[in-house]
Amino acid sequence: MPKATAVWLVENTKLTFEQIGDFCGMHPLEVQGIADGEVAVGIIGQDPVACGQLTTESIRHCENNPEARLALTEDTEKFIVSKSKTKGGRYTPVARRQDKPDAVAWFIKFHPLIPDAQIVKLIGTTKNTINAVRTRSHWNSANLKPKDPVLLGLCTQTRLDEAIAKYSKNPGGESDKKAG
Repeated sequence: MPKATAVWLVENTKLTFEQIGDFCGMHPLEVQGIADGEVAVGIIGQDPVACGQLTTESIRHCENNPEARLALTEDTEKFIVSKSKTKGGRYTPVARRQDKPDAVAWFIKFHPLIPDAQIVKLIGTTKNTINAVRTRSHWNSANLKPKDPVLLGLCTQTRLDEAIAKYSKNPGGESDKKAG
């Protein structure tokens, strides 16, 4: 859609190529190519005002001030932010799926305090798989070897560190010193 918006802005406004390129995420020379008819041939322009991305006032302001930059309307900005925060299921390639029980075994061995729900979120497995690995009733339990989920590519080091820091704390805030 950025090219369609750029086409409309080139055809209907007096904005500079830099302003249009900055707003649409394009290089100014590409915008100039649109103006010359060399780029985006056959693309029908999309009105950003009708779509609610810009206001007529902001376009007029930027036309009068070549140093000013276009910005999305607040409603559009909120919509984009709300859409980007939604999380869906992560796709794990087929070649990586057999690694999940190894990652579960790693959590059980090295970080038993992390709850199953957090493990599910981190590596994208199921509670049934976690229980099967824990009770050694997993179909491949004889061949499971605890492996770091970050090295397997199932989660990021940052998310793993956050979970470990959150759930590895002792209840009551006592230190790890043994009573002696």
